[in-house]
Amino acid sequence: MSGTENGGHGGADDPFEEGGTSLLRQPKAVWATAGASVVAFMGIGLVDPILPSIARGLHATNSQASLLFTSYFLITAVAMLVTGFVSSRIGGRKTLLAGLALVVVFAALSGMSGSVAELVGFRAGWGLGNALFVSTSLAVIVGAATGGSSAAILLYESALGLGMACGPLLGAVLGDMKWRYPFFGTAALMAVGFLAITAFLKEQPKPAARTSLLAPVKALGHGGLAATAVSAFFYNYAFFTVLAFTPFMLNMSPYKSGGVFFAWGVLLAVFSVIVAPRLQRRFGSLKVLCASLLLLAADLLVLGYGDHTTAIVCTVLSGAFIGLNNTVFTELALGVSDAPRPVASAGYNFVRWFAAAAAPFLAPKIEEWTDVHLPFVVAAGAAVTGAVIVAVRRRALTTEAEERAPQHATEDGVTAFAR
Repeated sequence: MSGTENGGHGGADDPFEEGGTSLLRQPKAVWATAGASVVAFMGIGLVDPILPSIARGLHATNSQASLLFTSYFLITAVAMLVTGFVSSRIGGRKTLLAGLALVVVFAALSGMSGSVAELVGFRAGWGLGNALFVSTSLAVIVGAATGGSSAAILLYESALGLGMACGPLLGAVLGDMKWRYPFFGTAALMAVGFLAITAFLKEQPKPAARTSLLAPVKALGHGGLAATAVSAFFYNYAFFTVLAFTPFMLNMSPYKSGGVFFAWGVLLAVFSVIVAPRLQRRFGSLKVLCASLLLLAADLLVLGYGDHTTAIVCTVLSGAFIGLNNTVFTELALGVSDAPRPVASAGYNFVRWFAAAAAPFLAPKIEEWTDVHLPFVVAAGAAVTGAVIVAVRRRALTTEAEERAPQHATEDGVTAFAR
Protein backbone atom coordinates (compact mmCIF):
# COMPACT_ATOMS: atom_id res chain seq x y z
CA MET A 1 0.00 0.00 0.00
CA SER A 2 2.82 2.38 0.64
CA GLY A 3 4.39 4.23 -2.22
CA THR A 4 8.08 4.80 -2.61
CA GLU A 5 9.65 8.20 -3.00
CA ASN A 6 9.00 7.96 -6.73
CA GLY A 7 5.44 6.93 -6.42
CA GLY A 8 5.83 3.20 -7.12
CA HIS A 9 4.81 0.27 -5.01
CA GLY A 10 6.92 -0.51 -2.03
CA GLY A 11 9.43 -3.23 -2.63
CA ALA A 12 10.51 -4.98 0.51
CA ASP A 13 7.68 -3.35 2.39
CA ASP A 14 5.00 -4.71 0.08
CA PRO A 15 2.96 -7.15 2.17
CA PHE A 16 1.91 -9.10 -0.90
CA GLU A 17 5.41 -9.89 -2.14
CA GLU A 18 7.00 -13.30 -1.66
CA GLY A 19 3.79 -15.22 -2.10
CA GLY A 20 1.56 -12.66 -0.45
CA THR A 21 1.70 -14.45 2.90
CA SER A 22 3.43 -11.93 5.15
CA LEU A 23 0.17 -10.18 5.99
CA LEU A 24 -1.38 -13.32 7.45
CA ARG A 25 1.71 -14.77 9.13
CA GLN A 26 1.63 -12.64 12.23
CA PRO A 27 2.32 -13.37 15.90
CA LYS A 28 -0.60 -13.87 18.25
CA ALA A 29 0.19 -10.51 19.85
CA VAL A 30 -0.52 -8.74 16.55
CA TRP A 31 -3.84 -10.52 16.05
CA ALA A 32 -4.87 -9.82 19.65
CA THR A 33 -4.14 -6.10 19.26
CA ALA A 34 -5.78 -5.91 15.82
CA GLY A 35 -8.89 -7.68 17.11
CA ALA A 36 -9.20 -5.25 20.01
CA SER A 37 -8.72 -2.40 17.52
CA VAL A 38 -11.74 -3.58 15.53
CA VAL A 39 -13.88 -3.34 18.67
CA ALA A 40 -12.40 0.05 19.59
CA PHE A 41 -13.44 1.53 16.26
CA MET A 42 -16.81 -0.18 16.47
CA GLY A 43 -17.45 1.96 19.54
CA ILE A 44 -17.42 5.16 17.46
CA GLY A 45 -20.41 4.25 15.27
CA LEU A 46 -22.06 1.94 17.78
CA VAL A 47 -24.62 4.49 18.95
CA ASP A 48 -25.62 5.66 15.46
CA PRO A 49 -28.59 3.31 14.93
CA ILE A 50 -29.83 3.66 18.51
CA LEU A 51 -29.65 7.44 18.95
CA PRO A 52 -33.44 7.86 18.46
CA SER A 53 -34.05 4.89 20.80
CA ILE A 54 -31.78 6.42 23.45
CA ALA A 55 -33.58 9.75 23.15
CA ARG A 56 -36.95 8.05 23.64
CA GLY A 57 -35.73 5.73 26.40
CA LEU A 58 -34.20 8.52 28.47
CA HIS A 59 -36.81 11.15 27.55
CA ALA A 60 -34.14 13.35 25.97
CA THR A 61 -34.14 15.75 23.05
CA ASN A 62 -32.12 15.02 19.92
CA SER A 63 -29.46 17.55 20.88
CA GLN A 64 -29.17 16.02 24.37
CA ALA A 65 -28.75 12.51 22.91
CA SER A 66 -26.14 13.82 20.47
CA LEU A 67 -24.02 14.87 23.44
CA LEU A 68 -22.94 11.20 23.49
CA PHE A 69 -20.67 12.11 20.59
CA THR A 70 -19.78 15.54 21.97
CA SER A 71 -18.51 14.31 25.33
CA TYR A 72 -16.71 11.38 23.69
CA PHE A 73 -14.76 13.49 21.21
CA LEU A 74 -14.20 16.45 23.50
CA ILE A 75 -12.33 14.18 25.89
CA THR A 76 -10.62 12.52 22.93
CA ALA A 77 -9.33 15.89 21.71
CA VAL A 78 -7.85 16.80 25.07
CA ALA A 79 -6.48 13.28 25.48
CA MET A 80 -4.38 13.75 22.35
CA LEU A 81 -2.07 15.89 24.50
CA VAL A 82 -1.81 13.13 27.10
CA THR A 83 -1.49 9.83 25.23
CA GLY A 84 2.07 10.36 23.99
CA PHE A 85 3.07 11.67 27.41
CA VAL A 86 1.71 8.52 29.06
CA SER A 87 2.88 5.88 26.59
CA SER A 88 6.42 7.28 26.45
CA ARG A 89 6.66 6.79 30.22
CA ILE A 90 4.85 3.55 31.00
CA GLY A 91 5.23 1.74 27.66
CA GLY A 92 2.81 0.62 24.96
CA ARG A 93 1.46 -2.52 26.62
CA LYS A 94 0.47 -0.82 29.85
CA THR A 95 -1.08 2.07 27.92
CA LEU A 96 -3.16 -0.36 25.85
CA LEU A 97 -4.35 -2.21 28.93
CA ALA A 98 -5.19 1.02 30.75
CA GLY A 99 -7.24 2.20 27.78
CA LEU A 100 -9.06 -1.12 27.46
CA ALA A 101 -9.83 -1.21 31.17
CA LEU A 102 -11.36 2.26 31.02
CA VAL A 103 -13.50 1.31 28.01
CA VAL A 104 -14.77 -1.85 29.73
CA VAL A 105 -15.74 0.05 32.86
CA PHE A 106 -17.34 3.06 31.17
CA ALA A 107 -19.10 1.08 28.43
CA ALA A 108 -20.71 -1.07 31.13
CA LEU A 109 -21.66 2.01 33.13
CA SER A 110 -23.14 3.56 29.99
CA GLY A 111 -25.49 0.60 29.70
CA MET A 112 -26.65 1.13 33.28
CA SER A 113 -27.30 4.88 32.89
CA GLY A 114 -30.49 6.20 34.39
CA SER A 115 -30.41 9.59 32.67
CA VAL A 116 -28.94 11.18 29.59
CA ALA A 117 -26.59 13.22 31.78
CA GLU A 118 -25.13 10.03 33.26
CA LEU A 119 -24.78 8.47 29.82
CA VAL A 120 -23.00 11.55 28.46
CA GLY A 121 -20.59 11.50 31.39
CA PHE A 122 -19.81 7.81 31.00
CA ARG A 123 -19.21 8.27 27.27
CA ALA A 124 -16.59 10.88 28.18
CA GLY A 125 -14.73 8.30 30.25
CA TRP A 126 -15.11 5.86 27.37
CA GLY A 127 -13.52 8.45 25.06
CA LEU A 128 -10.47 8.74 27.29
CA GLY A 129 -9.99 4.97 27.31
CA ASN A 130 -10.44 4.72 23.56
CA ALA A 131 -7.93 7.53 22.96
CA LEU A 132 -5.30 5.78 25.08
CA PHE A 133 -5.86 2.49 23.30
CA VAL A 134 -6.21 3.59 19.68
CA SER A 135 -3.40 6.13 19.77
CA THR A 136 -1.00 3.40 20.88
CA SER A 137 -2.23 0.26 19.17
CA LEU A 138 -0.74 0.77 15.70
CA ALA A 139 2.70 1.47 17.12
CA VAL A 140 2.41 -1.81 19.01
CA ILE A 141 1.28 -3.68 15.88
CA VAL A 142 4.11 -2.24 13.79
CA GLY A 143 6.62 -3.15 16.50
CA ALA A 144 5.37 -6.73 16.87
CA ALA A 145 4.44 -7.57 13.27
CA THR A 146 6.44 -9.59 10.76
CA GLY A 147 6.70 -8.84 7.04
CA GLY A 148 7.55 -5.15 7.24
CA SER A 149 5.63 -2.04 8.23
CA SER A 150 3.37 -2.13 5.15
CA ALA A 151 1.89 -5.47 6.22
CA ALA A 152 1.25 -4.14 9.72
CA ILE A 153 -0.30 -0.91 8.44
CA LEU A 154 -2.56 -2.75 6.00
CA LEU A 155 -3.68 -5.10 8.75
CA TYR A 156 -4.45 -2.19 11.05
CA GLU A 157 -6.32 -0.19 8.42
CA SER A 158 -8.36 -3.29 7.59
CA ALA A 159 -9.25 -3.56 11.28
CA LEU A 160 -10.20 0.10 11.30
CA GLY A 161 -12.47 -0.24 8.29
CA LEU A 162 -14.07 -3.39 9.66
CA GLY A 163 -14.73 -1.67 12.97
CA MET A 164 -16.27 1.44 11.40
CA ALA A 165 -18.52 -0.73 9.23
CA CYS A 166 -19.54 -3.26 11.90
CA GLY A 167 -20.15 -0.80 14.74
CA PRO A 168 -23.54 0.28 13.39
CA LEU A 169 -24.46 -3.37 12.77
CA LEU A 170 -23.69 -4.34 16.36
CA GLY A 171 -25.63 -1.32 17.56
CA ALA A 172 -28.58 -2.30 15.37
CA VAL A 173 -28.72 -5.99 16.31
CA LEU A 174 -28.38 -5.46 20.05
CA GLY A 175 -30.13 -2.11 20.14
CA ASP A 176 -33.24 -3.51 18.47
CA MET A 177 -33.75 -5.59 21.62
CA LYS A 178 -32.90 -2.80 24.06
CA TRP A 179 -30.85 0.35 23.67
CA ARG A 180 -28.65 -0.62 26.65
CA TYR A 181 -27.41 -3.89 25.16
CA PRO A 182 -24.87 -2.47 22.66
CA PHE A 183 -22.98 -0.89 25.55
CA PHE A 184 -22.85 -4.16 27.47
CA GLY A 185 -21.81 -5.98 24.29
CA THR A 186 -18.92 -3.58 23.73
CA ALA A 187 -17.79 -3.94 27.33
CA ALA A 188 -17.75 -7.74 26.98
CA LEU A 189 -15.80 -7.65 23.69
CA MET A 190 -13.24 -5.22 25.07
CA ALA A 191 -12.82 -7.42 28.15
CA VAL A 192 -11.93 -10.28 25.80
CA GLY A 193 -9.44 -7.96 24.10
CA PHE A 194 -7.94 -7.07 27.48
CA LEU A 195 -7.41 -10.75 28.32
CA ALA A 196 -5.95 -11.49 24.88
CA ILE A 197 -3.43 -8.66 25.07
CA THR A 198 -2.53 -9.63 28.63
CA ALA A 199 -1.85 -13.17 27.49
CA PHE A 200 -0.10 -12.63 24.16
CA LEU A 201 1.55 -9.21 24.10
CA LYS A 202 4.90 -8.68 25.76
CA GLU A 203 6.10 -5.24 26.78
CA GLN A 204 7.99 -3.43 24.04
CA PRO A 205 10.93 -1.05 24.55
CA LYS A 206 9.94 2.43 25.68
CA PRO A 207 10.74 5.36 23.35
CA ALA A 208 14.23 6.80 23.74
CA ALA A 209 12.81 10.28 24.39
CA ARG A 210 9.80 11.18 26.51
CA THR A 211 7.04 13.29 24.99
CA SER A 212 6.09 16.50 26.80
CA LEU A 213 2.50 17.63 27.24
CA LEU A 214 3.06 20.81 25.21
CA ALA A 215 4.97 19.22 22.32
CA PRO A 216 1.83 18.75 20.13
CA VAL A 217 0.78 22.37 20.68
CA LYS A 218 4.27 23.65 19.82
CA ALA A 219 4.22 21.57 16.62
CA LEU A 220 1.21 23.58 15.44
CA GLY A 221 3.51 26.58 15.09
CA HIS A 222 4.46 25.15 11.69
CA GLY A 223 2.32 26.88 9.04
CA GLY A 224 1.67 23.77 6.96
CA LEU A 225 0.60 21.66 9.93
CA ALA A 226 -1.59 24.47 11.26
CA ALA A 227 -3.29 24.85 7.85
CA THR A 228 -3.89 21.12 7.67
CA ALA A 229 -5.38 21.04 11.18
CA VAL A 230 -7.68 24.02 10.58
CA SER A 231 -8.89 22.64 7.24
CA ALA A 232 -9.49 19.25 8.89
CA PHE A 233 -11.42 21.01 11.66
CA PHE A 234 -14.01 22.26 9.13
CA TYR A 235 -14.03 18.93 7.31
CA ASN A 236 -14.69 17.07 10.56
CA TYR A 237 -17.66 19.29 11.26
CA ALA A 238 -19.17 18.02 8.02
CA PHE A 239 -18.10 14.43 8.73
CA PHE A 240 -19.74 14.28 12.14
CA THR A 241 -22.88 16.02 11.01
CA VAL A 242 -23.37 12.96 8.82
CA LEU A 243 -22.43 10.51 11.55
CA ALA A 244 -24.32 12.02 14.47
CA PHE A 245 -27.26 13.96 12.99
CA THR A 246 -28.35 11.92 9.98
CA PRO A 247 -29.82 9.07 12.11
CA PHE A 248 -32.34 11.55 13.55
CA MET A 249 -33.21 12.88 10.12
CA LEU A 250 -33.65 9.40 8.59
CA ASN A 251 -35.68 8.28 11.64
CA MET A 252 -35.42 4.58 10.80
CA SER A 253 -35.52 1.44 12.91
CA PRO A 254 -32.20 0.34 14.42
CA TYR A 255 -31.89 -2.48 11.87
CA LYS A 256 -32.48 -0.23 8.85
CA SER A 257 -30.26 2.54 10.19
CA GLY A 258 -27.55 0.00 10.99
CA GLY A 259 -27.71 -1.29 7.42
CA VAL A 260 -27.33 2.20 5.99
CA PHE A 261 -24.29 2.96 8.11
CA PHE A 262 -22.80 -0.46 7.47
CA ALA A 263 -22.83 0.33 3.74
CA TRP A 264 -21.42 3.78 4.59
CA GLY A 265 -18.60 2.18 6.57
CA VAL A 266 -17.77 -0.27 3.77
CA LEU A 267 -17.37 2.60 1.29
CA LEU A 268 -15.29 4.52 3.82
CA ALA A 269 -12.94 1.57 4.25
CA VAL A 270 -12.60 0.82 0.53
CA PHE A 271 -11.94 4.42 -0.48
CA SER A 272 -9.57 5.01 2.42
CA VAL A 273 -7.42 1.89 1.97
CA ILE A 274 -7.68 1.11 -1.76
CA VAL A 275 -8.94 4.06 -3.81
CA ALA A 276 -7.23 7.04 -2.14
CA PRO A 277 -3.61 5.91 -2.77
CA ARG A 278 -4.36 5.27 -6.44
CA LEU A 279 -5.99 8.67 -6.95
CA GLN A 280 -3.14 10.39 -5.12
CA ARG A 281 -0.54 8.79 -7.36
CA ARG A 282 -2.43 9.89 -10.45
CA PHE A 283 -3.64 13.38 -9.55
CA GLY A 284 -1.70 14.49 -6.46
CA SER A 285 -2.89 14.77 -2.87
CA LEU A 286 -4.08 18.38 -2.90
CA LYS A 287 -6.22 18.01 -6.01
CA VAL A 288 -7.79 14.84 -4.63
CA LEU A 289 -8.47 16.52 -1.29
CA CYS A 290 -10.03 19.69 -2.73
CA ALA A 291 -12.21 17.72 -5.15
CA SER A 292 -13.33 15.30 -2.46
CA LEU A 293 -14.24 18.09 -0.05
CA LEU A 294 -16.30 19.86 -2.71
CA LEU A 295 -18.03 16.63 -3.69
CA LEU A 296 -18.83 16.00 -0.03
CA ALA A 297 -20.36 19.47 0.20
CA ALA A 298 -22.55 18.80 -2.85
CA ASP A 299 -23.56 15.43 -1.42
CA LEU A 300 -24.58 17.05 1.87
CA LEU A 301 -26.78 19.61 0.12
CA VAL A 302 -28.60 16.89 -1.82
CA LEU A 303 -28.87 14.83 1.38
CA GLY A 304 -30.47 17.74 3.22
CA TYR A 305 -33.01 18.65 0.54
CA GLY A 306 -33.73 15.29 -1.11
CA ASP A 307 -36.51 12.87 -0.31
CA HIS A 308 -36.03 9.96 2.08
CA THR A 309 -34.59 7.57 -0.50
CA THR A 310 -32.21 10.22 -1.80
CA ALA A 311 -31.08 10.97 1.74
CA ILE A 312 -30.23 7.28 2.28
CA VAL A 313 -28.24 7.10 -0.96
CA CYS A 314 -26.35 10.31 -0.16
CA THR A 315 -25.59 9.12 3.38
CA VAL A 316 -24.02 5.94 2.02
CA LEU A 317 -22.19 7.83 -0.75
CA SER A 318 -20.68 10.26 1.75
CA GLY A 319 -18.61 7.35 3.08
CA ALA A 320 -16.57 7.39 -0.13
CA PHE A 321 -15.64 11.06 0.19
CA ILE A 322 -14.98 10.72 3.91
CA GLY A 323 -12.65 7.78 3.26
CA LEU A 324 -10.66 9.82 0.71
CA ASN A 325 -10.46 12.84 2.99
CA ASN A 326 -9.37 10.84 6.03
CA THR A 327 -6.45 9.29 4.18
CA VAL A 328 -5.16 12.48 2.56
CA PHE A 329 -5.56 14.64 5.65
CA THR A 330 -3.67 12.13 7.76
CA GLU A 331 -0.79 11.96 5.32
CA LEU A 332 -0.60 15.74 5.09
CA ALA A 333 -0.59 16.08 8.87
CA LEU A 334 2.31 13.68 9.25
CA GLY A 335 4.42 14.76 6.31
CA VAL A 336 4.09 18.51 6.05
CA SER A 337 6.25 19.47 9.04
CA ASP A 338 9.53 18.26 10.49
CA ALA A 339 7.94 17.40 13.86
CA PRO A 340 8.07 13.73 14.92
CA ARG A 341 5.06 12.02 13.45
CA PRO A 342 3.37 11.08 16.73
CA VAL A 343 3.76 14.67 17.93
CA ALA A 344 2.47 16.16 14.67
CA SER A 345 -0.48 13.78 14.70
CA ALA A 346 -1.34 14.64 18.30
CA GLY A 347 -1.36 18.36 17.52
CA TYR A 348 -3.43 17.83 14.38
CA ASN A 349 -5.96 15.64 16.19
CA PHE A 350 -6.13 18.03 19.13
CA VAL A 351 -7.52 20.67 16.75
CA ARG A 352 -9.74 18.59 14.51
CA TRP A 353 -11.50 16.51 17.17
CA PHE A 354 -13.01 19.68 18.63
CA ALA A 355 -15.15 19.87 15.48
CA ALA A 356 -16.19 16.26 16.03
CA ALA A 357 -17.35 17.35 19.47
CA ALA A 358 -19.16 20.48 18.21
CA ALA A 359 -21.10 19.11 15.23
CA PRO A 360 -23.20 16.47 17.07
CA PHE A 361 -24.48 19.14 19.47
CA LEU A 362 -24.86 22.07 17.06
CA ALA A 363 -26.58 20.23 14.20
CA PRO A 364 -29.70 19.27 16.24
CA LYS A 365 -29.72 22.74 17.81
CA ILE A 366 -29.68 24.35 14.37
CA GLU A 367 -32.62 22.13 13.42
CA GLU A 368 -34.50 23.22 16.54
CA TRP A 369 -33.86 26.89 15.72
CA THR A 370 -34.62 26.64 11.99
CA ASP A 371 -35.50 23.46 10.07
CA VAL A 372 -34.09 20.05 9.18
CA HIS A 373 -32.35 21.33 6.02
CA LEU A 374 -30.08 24.02 7.44
CA PRO A 375 -27.75 21.71 9.45
CA PHE A 376 -26.67 20.16 6.15
CA VAL A 377 -26.21 23.58 4.55
CA VAL A 378 -23.91 24.55 7.41
CA ALA A 379 -22.03 21.26 7.09
CA ALA A 380 -21.65 21.75 3.34
CA GLY A 381 -20.32 25.26 3.97
CA ALA A 382 -17.79 23.81 6.42
CA ALA A 383 -16.56 21.32 3.80
CA VAL A 384 -16.18 24.11 1.24
CA THR A 385 -14.27 26.18 3.80
CA GLY A 386 -11.88 23.26 4.29
CA ALA A 387 -11.29 23.08 0.54
CA VAL A 388 -10.67 26.84 0.33
CA ILE A 389 -8.07 26.66 3.10
CA VAL A 390 -6.24 23.86 1.26
CA ALA A 391 -6.30 25.86 -1.99
CA VAL A 392 -5.15 29.12 -0.39
CA ARG A 393 -2.42 27.45 1.66
CA ARG A 394 -1.30 25.05 -1.07
CA ARG A 395 2.27 26.40 -1.09
CA ALA A 396 2.70 25.56 2.59
CA LEU A 397 1.29 22.09 1.91
CA THR A 398 3.10 21.36 -1.34
CA THR A 399 6.38 19.85 -0.13
CA GLU A 400 4.96 16.56 1.06
CA ALA A 401 1.63 16.60 -0.75
CA GLU A 402 2.87 16.99 -4.32
CA GLU A 403 6.64 16.71 -4.58
CA ARG A 404 6.76 13.51 -2.57
CA ALA A 405 4.65 10.51 -3.44
CA PRO A 406 1.90 9.77 -0.91
CA GLN A 407 2.76 7.35 1.82
CA HIS A 408 0.58 5.90 4.49
CA ALA A 409 0.63 8.29 7.36
CA THR A 410 -0.03 5.72 10.02
CA GLU A 411 3.55 4.51 10.35
CA ASP A 412 3.78 5.96 13.83
CA GLY A 413 1.52 5.17 16.69
CA VAL A 414 -0.72 8.13 17.43
CA THR A 415 -1.52 8.71 13.74
CA ALA A 416 -3.85 5.79 13.38
CA PHE A 417 -6.51 7.53 15.40
CA ALA A 418 -6.63 10.27 12.79
CA ARG A 419 -8.67 7.99 10.62
